[in-house]
Amino acid sequence: MNTFHLSGYPRIGAKRELKFAVEAFWKGAKSEAELQETAAEIRRLNWAAQKAAGADLLPVGDFSFYDHVLDLLCTLGAIPKRFGFDPANLSLPEYFQLARGNATQFAMEMTKWFDTNYHYIVPEWHADTEFKVNAKNLIAQIKEAKAQGHDIKPTLVGPVTLLWLGKAKDDNFKRISLLPKLLPAYAQLLRELAAEGVDWIQIDEPILSADADANWIKAVETAYQEFAHTGVRIIIGTYFASVAEHLNLLKALPVHGVHIDCVRAPEQLSVFADAWPQNKVLSVGLIDGRNVWRANLSKVIDTLKPVQEKLGNNLWIAPSCSLLHSPQDLAVEEKLDAEIKNWMAFAAQKLVELGVVKQALAHGKDSVKEAIAASDAAAADRATNKKIHNDAVKARVANLPEGADQRKSPFAERIKAQQAWMNLPVLPTTTIGSFPQTTEIRQARAAFKKGELSAADYDAAMKKEIAYCVEVQEKLELDVPVHGEAERNDMVEYFGEQLAGYCFTQFGWVQSYGSRCVKPPIIFGDVSRPEPMTVYWSAYAQTLTKRPMKGMLTGPVTMFKWSFVRDDIPLSAVAKQIALALNDEVLDLEKAGIKVIQIDEPAIREAMPLKKAQWDEYLAWACEAFRLSSTGAEDSTQIHTHMCYSEFNDILPAIASMDADVITIETSRSDMELLTAFGDFKYPNDIGPGVYDIHSPRVPTAAEVEKLLRKAMEVVPVERLWVNPDCGLKTRGWQETTEQLEVMMDVTKKLRAELSQTK
Repeated sequence: MNTFHLSGYPRIGAKRELKFAVEAFWKGAKSEAELQETAAEIRRLNWAAQKAAGADLLPVGDFSFYDHVLDLLCTLGAIPKRFGFDPANLSLPEYFQLARGNATQFAMEMTKWFDTNYHYIVPEWHADTEFKVNAKNLIAQIKEAKAQGHDIKPTLVGPVTLLWLGKAKDDNFKRISLLPKLLPAYAQLLRELAAEGVDWIQIDEPILSADADANWIKAVETAYQEFAHTGVRIIIGTYFASVAEHLNLLKALPVHGVHIDCVRAPEQLSVFADAWPQNKVLSVGLIDGRNVWRANLSKVIDTLKPVQEKLGNNLWIAPSCSLLHSPQDLAVEEKLDAEIKNWMAFAAQKLVELGVVKQALAHGKDSVKEAIAASDAAAADRATNKKIHNDAVKARVANLPEGADQRKSPFAERIKAQQAWMNLPVLPTTTIGSFPQTTEIRQARAAFKKGELSAADYDAAMKKEIAYCVEVQEKLELDVPVHGEAERNDMVEYFGEQLAGYCFTQFGWVQSYGSRCVKPPIIFGDVSRPEPMTVYWSAYAQTLTKRPMKGMLTGPVTMFKWSFVRDDIPLSAVAKQIALALNDEVLDLEKAGIKVIQIDEPAIREAMPLKKAQWDEYLAWACEAFRLSSTGAEDSTQIHTHMCYSEFNDILPAIASMDADVITIETSRSDMELLTAFGDFKYPNDIGPGVYDIHSPRVPTAAEVEKLLRKAMEVVPVERLWVNPDCGLKTRGWQETTEQLEVMMDVTKKLRAELSQTK
């Protein structure tokens, strides 16, 4: 039979058990032994579910307390020396400090995993970086899985991708120069796994899906020649885009197989099917590991059958990528509309789909005719269901006049109109939007949703929180305050709940980073805004201060990117629908007196195709969608946007074309590296570089903030420079938030005083 395998499964637990256990450990409320017990139970349940669905090879190494890239760095002994930790004896608290920082060291940088919303810990590469294998944690999990009777296939990030994903921290140093030191250590790791009885191992090299230059591709060839005699059979994992251009390289490598993503790049299947050696494994991912829609099983089986006829059992089947990016189990969703629910499959259901495909390939479609009939019926219903289609929304997008996405005047004129009424000091200060989501806020929201708290009492509770937030900002003397978003559960979910065309799950959590989980909305149909979403709360907050209150919205690209998006129309069409819904909100905010409006687009970089040849097309419609969201706003209305935890250096012309009056960006973990690119580009509008890391509980010193702000002043004209944290503050506590902002404000006032003396 054809082998059914996978490279990863959701690791947070069906009810986010890992999140709560990890956070309890951080607070000292749970011991390390208790945390390890929770982790072991999650792994046991995950492996059991995969085995029950018919999986032949179960992943090991996909579980992590924080991040799998960080885990591999620890396994290879390649953690930053600045922490002073002994890699060979790294404790669990020290492991977490690498990701979260401590009293003396800022956390390792974090950014998006290719074009997903998962954040990985960015390796720090120095010329003197050393590698020394310590595989005890990985080997312990291998022993654990084998003791439970499972056939396993460890999954690791490949050595070339690992180097490529990191950042060089020394001048005149290239990451790839570490390859000769890394490969012997990586080969030793493989040999140690072989000594534990590991037969197959999946080594993921998604660098092959990106447009890496020839030196990096040559490094792939070098690496796998090194691994040819390590005692394990290797399957190279690729995903998120086509690797057809590397067909000849992959055929020639001394490996035993390759996995290709035929959901994101279905066109590559014919290329591989025609030319792949019959004595090597071709693993085909036709079940979508990143979205929630059911597969068309009949189509999947029919697509795979000719490949099976050629390759026989060397055709393997798998999800397109790790199921880390999928919610865990649709079966527990009791409140979803029954028709819409019938169109979906979460991780547990995707396992079942793969089991059906395996059965059909072995015994014919008749052996699974009931499953195929159910799949066909769901596909037919989804294609024609009236819940999906809204003719008025389609017509509004289709009939946009030429130039509909342009502001009334260029930035040079707008900024004068804005400064005339805002009257802000030099180095104006603001925050990115959210303030701490306290236990009281979450309890009130939960009680309101359960019907245990009346609408009036909920309203009063949220207004109390907003009033406190504004009071704190008044005392801090922040120039452009925010209302703090107390009423919002999530920056995407909150808006999706109020837009037509969205639906929501109760338990559809996925990991974003560390213990941070998100519950993405699901866009199933045409999107529109039935009524105002934020005006009530922002207008109330404005009554509490004479300072200009900033309204907060989430931009169209982020709204679809951080949702599970429909796959039956182009993404560009979805983005424009959302943009026009947001535009209705912008104009209503403006009418209500909110004339500073932030439209967050942190996902605009991560939504880009991995292939550069497709960038221009994407950026054209993505930036148009952003501009559409503020079309019709008066020149005196100041539009902000925010971007974070992605690499923006190579798309600065497109970001400039978005024409936001102010852009705030995350820069503190990278020591203002990104801002330098904005300066070199001579970004034309106002910029607010983040001056401290909000993902760490530590309070930055004044010297640290001053260093970053002075760096910013060297790059950006001071009249164009704003001061703000890296990102929103919802994950922080009030005490640390206030202390952090006090430092930021103290440094800003000091520099303002200096600037006033130089005039």
